Amino acid sequence: MRLATILPRASVEAVPVVAAPDGTWIELAGLIGREATRLEAVLPWLLAHGSHVPGRAAQWKGPRYRPSEFSFLPPVVRPPAVREFDAFSPGANGDPPRFFFANHHALAGHNAQVVPPAGCAELDFGFGLGAIIGHGGRDIAPARAWEHVIGFTIVNATCARDLERAERAAGLGPAKARDFATGVGPWLVTRDEFALCLDGEELTLNLSARLNGRELARGDTARLVHPIPRLIAQASRDADLYPGDLIATGAAVSLTGLGAVKAGEWLQPGDVVELEVERIGLLRTRIGARK
Repeated sequence: MRLATILPRASVEAVPVVAAPDGTWIELAGLIGREATRLEAVLPWLLAHGSHVPGRAAQWKGPRYRPSEFSFLPPVVRPPAVREFDAFSPGANGDPPRFFFANHHALAGHNAQVVPPAGCAELDFGFGLGAIIGHGGRDIAPARAWEHVIGFTIVNATCARDLERAERAAGLGPAKARDFATGVGPWLVTRDEFALCLDGEELTLNLSARLNGRELARGDTARLVHPIPRLIAQASRDADLYPGDLIATGAAVSLTGLGAVKAGEWLQPGDVVELEVERIGLLRTRIGARK
Protein backbone atom coordinates (compact mmCIF):
# COMPACT_ATOMS: atom_id res chain seq x y z
CA MET A 1 0.00 0.00 0.00
CA ARG A 2 1.25 3.47 -0.90
CA LEU A 3 0.36 6.40 1.36
CA ALA A 4 1.13 10.02 0.54
CA THR A 5 0.29 13.59 1.45
CA ILE A 6 -0.61 15.83 -1.47
CA LEU A 7 -1.36 19.50 -2.07
CA PRO A 8 -4.18 19.84 -4.62
CA ARG A 9 -3.87 22.65 -7.17
CA ALA A 10 -5.27 25.99 -5.94
CA SER A 11 -5.47 24.64 -2.38
CA VAL A 12 -3.61 25.41 0.84
CA GLU A 13 -4.77 22.28 2.68
CA ALA A 14 -2.65 19.13 2.62
CA VAL A 15 -4.57 15.89 2.02
CA PRO A 16 -3.41 12.40 3.10
CA VAL A 17 -4.21 9.92 0.32
CA VAL A 18 -3.96 6.24 -0.66
CA ALA A 19 -2.90 4.99 -4.09
CA ALA A 20 -5.51 3.24 -6.22
CA PRO A 21 -4.57 0.47 -8.69
CA ASP A 22 -5.26 2.75 -11.68
CA GLY A 23 -2.64 5.35 -10.65
CA THR A 24 -5.09 7.80 -9.08
CA TRP A 25 -5.17 8.74 -5.41
CA ILE A 26 -8.05 8.54 -2.93
CA GLU A 27 -8.53 10.73 0.13
CA LEU A 28 -7.60 8.59 3.13
CA ALA A 29 -10.30 9.91 5.46
CA GLY A 30 -13.11 9.00 3.08
CA LEU A 31 -11.67 5.59 2.39
CA ILE A 32 -11.26 4.51 6.02
CA GLY A 33 -14.18 6.46 7.51
CA ARG A 34 -11.99 8.22 10.09
CA GLU A 35 -10.64 11.72 10.51
CA ALA A 36 -7.22 11.91 8.82
CA THR A 37 -6.11 15.51 8.46
CA ARG A 38 -2.51 14.48 9.21
CA LEU A 39 -1.07 11.15 8.16
CA GLU A 40 0.85 10.56 11.40
CA ALA A 41 -2.39 10.74 13.39
CA VAL A 42 -3.75 7.57 11.76
CA LEU A 43 -0.53 5.57 11.39
CA PRO A 44 -1.09 3.47 14.55
CA TRP A 45 -4.60 2.59 13.36
CA LEU A 46 -3.32 1.71 9.88
CA LEU A 47 -0.56 -0.45 11.33
CA ALA A 48 -3.11 -2.40 13.36
CA HIS A 49 -6.16 -2.41 11.04
CA GLY A 50 -5.04 -1.28 7.59
CA SER A 51 -4.85 -4.64 5.82
CA HIS A 52 -8.29 -4.09 4.25
CA VAL A 53 -7.48 -0.62 2.87
CA PRO A 54 -5.97 -1.74 -0.49
CA GLY A 55 -9.09 -3.80 -1.18
CA ARG A 56 -11.30 -0.82 -0.46
CA ALA A 57 -9.17 1.36 -2.73
CA ALA A 58 -9.55 -1.14 -5.58
CA GLN A 59 -13.35 -1.00 -5.27
CA TRP A 60 -13.66 2.75 -4.60
CA LYS A 61 -16.33 4.49 -6.67
CA GLY A 62 -16.00 7.95 -5.16
CA PRO A 63 -13.90 11.00 -6.07
CA ARG A 64 -10.18 10.70 -6.62
CA TYR A 65 -7.14 12.80 -7.52
CA ARG A 66 -5.18 12.41 -10.74
CA PRO A 67 -1.43 13.14 -10.73
CA SER A 68 -1.90 16.30 -12.82
CA GLU A 69 -4.15 17.75 -10.11
CA PHE A 70 -1.70 17.97 -7.22
CA SER A 71 1.90 18.07 -6.05
CA PHE A 72 3.47 15.69 -3.56
CA LEU A 73 4.43 16.86 -0.09
CA PRO A 74 6.58 14.69 2.19
CA PRO A 75 4.49 11.67 3.28
CA VAL A 76 4.54 12.98 6.86
CA VAL A 77 4.76 16.71 6.34
CA ARG A 78 6.15 17.59 9.77
CA PRO A 79 7.26 14.47 11.62
CA PRO A 80 7.71 14.75 15.37
CA ALA A 81 11.44 14.13 14.83
CA VAL A 82 13.92 13.30 12.09
CA ARG A 83 16.94 11.28 13.20
CA GLU A 84 19.65 10.86 10.59
CA PHE A 85 22.17 8.08 11.17
CA ASP A 86 25.46 7.31 9.43
CA ALA A 87 24.59 3.63 9.06
CA PHE A 88 26.32 3.20 5.67
CA SER A 89 29.66 4.55 6.91
CA PRO A 90 32.36 1.84 7.13
CA GLY A 91 33.82 3.78 10.04
CA ALA A 92 30.65 3.07 12.03
CA ASN A 93 31.48 -0.66 12.25
CA GLY A 94 31.99 -1.69 15.86
CA ASP A 95 30.54 1.54 17.24
CA PRO A 96 26.98 2.12 18.40
CA PRO A 97 24.81 3.71 15.70
CA ARG A 98 25.27 7.48 15.69
CA PHE A 99 22.70 10.07 14.64
CA PHE A 100 21.88 13.75 14.70
CA PHE A 101 18.52 15.50 14.63
CA ALA A 102 17.69 17.11 11.29
CA ASN A 103 15.23 19.98 10.89
CA HIS A 104 11.80 18.33 10.89
CA HIS A 105 10.20 21.59 9.71
CA ALA A 106 12.33 21.76 6.55
CA LEU A 107 11.27 18.73 4.53
CA ALA A 108 10.76 18.92 0.76
CA GLY A 109 8.54 16.59 -1.24
CA HIS A 110 8.94 14.87 -4.58
CA ASN A 111 9.86 17.20 -7.47
CA ALA A 112 10.37 20.11 -5.07
CA GLN A 113 13.01 22.77 -5.60
CA VAL A 114 15.79 23.05 -3.01
CA VAL A 115 17.85 26.24 -2.72
CA PRO A 116 21.31 26.08 -1.07
CA PRO A 117 21.83 28.05 2.13
CA ALA A 118 23.66 31.37 2.22
CA GLY A 119 27.39 30.98 1.83
CA CYS A 120 27.22 27.49 0.33
CA ALA A 121 29.38 26.76 -2.72
CA GLU A 122 29.52 22.97 -2.26
CA LEU A 123 25.98 21.59 -2.31
CA ASP A 124 25.73 17.80 -2.14
CA PHE A 125 22.95 15.24 -2.05
CA GLY A 126 22.75 12.30 0.36
CA PHE A 127 20.82 9.23 -0.85
CA GLY A 128 19.35 7.21 2.01
CA LEU A 129 16.39 5.11 3.06
CA GLY A 130 13.85 6.27 5.61
CA ALA A 131 11.81 4.13 7.99
CA ILE A 132 8.66 5.77 9.32
CA ILE A 133 7.46 4.86 12.80
CA GLY A 134 3.82 3.79 12.92
CA HIS A 135 3.57 2.68 16.53
CA GLY A 136 5.57 4.58 19.12
CA GLY A 137 7.62 3.09 21.90
CA ARG A 138 10.56 3.38 24.25
CA ASP A 139 13.57 1.08 24.73
CA ILE A 140 12.54 -0.97 21.71
CA ALA A 141 14.54 -4.18 21.31
CA PRO A 142 15.93 -4.88 17.82
CA ALA A 143 13.91 -8.10 17.67
CA ARG A 144 10.67 -6.08 18.05
CA ALA A 145 11.67 -3.05 15.99
CA TRP A 146 9.94 -4.01 12.72
CA GLU A 147 6.63 -4.11 14.61
CA HIS A 148 6.94 -0.35 15.10
CA VAL A 149 7.63 0.49 11.42
CA ILE A 150 4.65 1.37 9.20
CA GLY A 151 6.77 1.57 6.06
CA PHE A 152 9.61 3.08 4.07
CA THR A 153 10.37 6.13 1.96
CA ILE A 154 13.35 7.71 0.16
CA VAL A 155 15.49 10.42 1.76
CA ASN A 156 17.68 13.02 0.05
CA ALA A 157 19.73 14.60 2.83
CA THR A 158 21.00 17.66 0.97
CA CYS A 159 24.08 19.11 2.63
CA ALA A 160 26.27 22.19 2.34
CA ARG A 161 29.65 20.43 2.57
CA ASP A 162 31.69 23.60 3.01
CA LEU A 163 29.54 24.70 5.95
CA GLU A 164 29.67 21.18 7.34
CA ARG A 165 33.48 21.14 7.38
CA ALA A 166 33.58 24.33 9.41
CA GLU A 167 31.02 22.99 11.89
CA ARG A 168 32.82 19.67 12.32
CA ALA A 169 36.14 21.45 12.78
CA ALA A 170 34.55 23.22 15.75
CA GLY A 171 33.58 19.86 17.25
CA LEU A 172 29.91 20.16 16.29
CA GLY A 173 27.66 17.98 14.19
CA PRO A 174 25.97 19.32 11.03
CA ALA A 175 23.89 22.38 11.94
CA LYS A 176 23.34 25.05 9.27
CA ALA A 177 24.89 22.60 6.81
CA ARG A 178 21.75 20.45 7.11
CA ASP A 179 19.20 22.94 8.38
CA PHE A 180 17.70 24.12 5.08
CA ALA A 181 16.08 21.09 3.36
CA THR A 182 15.72 17.31 3.42
CA GLY A 183 13.97 15.66 0.48
CA VAL A 184 11.53 12.93 1.50
CA GLY A 185 9.12 10.90 -0.63
CA PRO A 186 7.54 10.52 -3.01
CA TRP A 187 5.33 8.42 -0.73
CA LEU A 188 5.38 5.85 2.04
CA VAL A 189 5.19 2.17 1.07
CA THR A 190 3.91 -0.05 3.88
CA ARG A 191 6.15 -2.73 5.35
CA ASP A 192 4.01 -5.64 4.14
CA GLU A 193 5.11 -4.82 0.57
CA PHE A 194 8.70 -5.75 1.48
CA ALA A 195 8.17 -9.29 2.79
CA LEU A 196 10.39 -10.81 0.09
CA CYS A 197 13.18 -8.32 0.86
CA LEU A 198 13.26 -8.87 4.62
CA ASP A 199 15.39 -11.53 6.30
CA GLY A 200 15.50 -11.06 10.05
CA GLU A 201 17.03 -7.62 10.66
CA GLU A 202 18.22 -7.29 7.07
CA LEU A 203 16.31 -5.36 4.40
CA THR A 204 17.84 -5.63 0.92
CA LEU A 205 16.70 -3.17 -1.75
CA ASN A 206 18.42 -2.02 -4.94
CA LEU A 207 19.35 1.67 -5.20
CA SER A 208 20.12 3.90 -8.17
CA ALA A 209 21.22 7.56 -8.22
CA ARG A 210 21.11 9.86 -11.27
CA LEU A 211 22.16 13.45 -11.86
CA ASN A 212 20.61 15.21 -14.87
CA GLY A 213 19.67 11.82 -16.31
CA ARG A 214 23.21 10.40 -15.97
CA GLU A 215 23.56 7.42 -13.69
CA LEU A 216 26.09 8.04 -10.92
CA ALA A 217 25.85 4.84 -8.93
CA ARG A 218 24.01 1.62 -8.25
CA GLY A 219 24.01 -0.24 -4.98
CA ASP A 220 21.81 -1.83 -2.38
CA THR A 221 20.92 -1.56 1.27
CA ALA A 222 22.85 -4.75 2.10
CA ARG A 223 25.81 -2.39 2.69
CA LEU A 224 24.22 -1.04 5.85
CA VAL A 225 26.72 -1.40 8.69
CA HIS A 226 23.89 -1.12 11.21
CA PRO A 227 20.51 -2.63 10.15
CA ILE A 228 17.42 -0.49 10.62
CA PRO A 229 16.14 -2.39 13.70
CA ARG A 230 19.37 -1.45 15.50
CA LEU A 231 18.90 2.18 14.50
CA ILE A 232 15.43 2.10 16.01
CA ALA A 233 16.75 0.45 19.18
CA GLN A 234 19.39 3.15 19.55
CA ALA A 235 16.95 5.98 18.81
CA SER A 236 14.48 4.69 21.40
CA ARG A 237 17.02 4.01 24.15
CA ASP A 238 15.85 6.11 27.11
CA ALA A 239 13.65 8.11 24.71
CA ASP A 240 10.15 7.90 23.26
CA LEU A 241 9.54 7.43 19.55
CA TYR A 242 6.25 8.73 18.15
CA PRO A 243 4.09 7.88 15.13
CA GLY A 244 5.45 9.72 12.12
CA ASP A 245 9.06 9.88 13.37
CA LEU A 246 11.51 9.47 10.48
CA ILE A 247 14.52 7.21 11.01
CA ALA A 248 16.96 7.92 8.15
CA THR A 249 19.88 5.64 7.39
CA GLY A 250 22.20 8.38 6.19
CA ALA A 251 23.80 8.49 2.77
CA ALA A 252 24.50 5.35 0.77
CA VAL A 253 25.47 7.57 -2.18
CA SER A 254 26.63 11.20 -2.32
CA LEU A 255 28.90 13.31 -4.47
CA THR A 256 31.41 13.33 -1.63
CA GLY A 257 31.35 9.56 -1.35
CA LEU A 258 31.71 9.07 -5.09
CA GLY A 259 34.74 11.34 -5.35
CA ALA A 260 35.34 14.25 -7.69
CA VAL A 261 36.62 12.18 -10.63
CA LYS A 262 33.39 10.22 -11.04
CA ALA A 263 30.88 12.67 -9.69
CA GLY A 264 32.12 15.91 -11.24
CA GLU A 265 31.34 19.24 -9.62
CA TRP A 266 28.98 20.13 -6.79
CA LEU A 267 25.28 20.55 -7.43
CA GLN A 268 24.41 23.68 -9.40
CA PRO A 269 21.16 25.60 -10.07
CA GLY A 270 19.17 23.74 -12.70
CA ASP A 271 20.48 20.30 -11.71
CA VAL A 272 18.01 17.47 -11.15
CA VAL A 273 18.81 14.68 -8.69
CA GLU A 274 16.84 11.43 -9.06
CA LEU A 275 17.08 8.76 -6.36
CA GLU A 276 15.36 5.44 -7.02
CA VAL A 277 14.72 2.56 -4.62
CA GLU A 278 13.34 -0.85 -5.53
CA ARG A 279 9.68 -1.32 -4.48
CA ILE A 280 9.35 2.35 -3.46
CA GLY A 281 9.87 4.48 -6.55
CA LEU A 282 11.76 7.65 -7.44
CA LEU A 283 12.38 10.84 -5.49
CA ARG A 284 13.27 13.84 -7.66
CA THR A 285 14.89 16.99 -6.26
CA ARG A 286 15.44 20.13 -8.36
CA ILE A 287 18.22 22.54 -7.44
CA GLY A 288 17.30 26.23 -7.49
CA ALA A 289 19.30 29.43 -7.25
CA ARG A 290 19.31 31.92 -4.40
CA LYS A 291 17.64 35.19 -5.31
